[in-house]
Amino acid sequence: MTELEYFYAGHSAFAYIGSKRFMEIAQAADCPIIHKPNDLRKVIEVNGPGPQNGKTPERRAYFSRREIERWSEFRGVEIMRGIPTYHHHEITRLNGVLIAGILHGHNIDLLAHTMLEAHWRDNADLDDEKTLAAIITSAGLDSKPILDAVASPEVATVYAQNTEEAIERSVFGSPTYFVDGDMFYGQDHLDLIERALQKPFSRTWPTD
Repeated sequence: MTELEYFYAGHSAFAYIGSKRFMEIAQAADCPIIHKPNDLRKVIEVNGPGPQNGKTPERRAYFSRREIERWSEFRGVEIMRGIPTYHHHEITRLNGVLIAGILHGHNIDLLAHTMLEAHWRDNADLDDEKTLAAIITSAGLDSKPILDAVASPEVATVYAQNTEEAIERSVFGSPTYFVDGDMFYGQDHLDLIERALQKPFSRTWPTD
């Protein structure tokens, strides 16, 4: 079976914009998504150009506002104007919720989408436990065992492993997808992912 890996953080704007379409593509290909929530801030610190992405204010406005506006309109995704109020809060808990869901044996496709949507459409604080409980419940899951597991060593270990794997595999942003090891960065590459699931591209990643 084709391996479809999804490296992202549960507060990522472009992960949200591409989420619904990505999951439609995976479902159409009958290919389960391997979710790998990671500490995006650490990944960018190591592999990226820095916390401000090495951009001037004008470039940041383009990539962090205009591109978000256009792509959300193009994909028909509801999104708030501007950056969510709580976007710069700690992201360990929200990613831990996703990992705890996986460790409890759940398919977290809907949970991941619901979390991203709550943040970018409804301005939800994803570091607030009551807010997370409501999100988990709305995704059809029992919130208590998931939230109880968030601070567990098992979740912390997987989170660290996902983050180190992302760094080692040259991930530098969210979302990043791998189709049988071939890396695609950004939701704007979803058409290529759809094609790769039907017919792999020639050569491999990393290139020689």
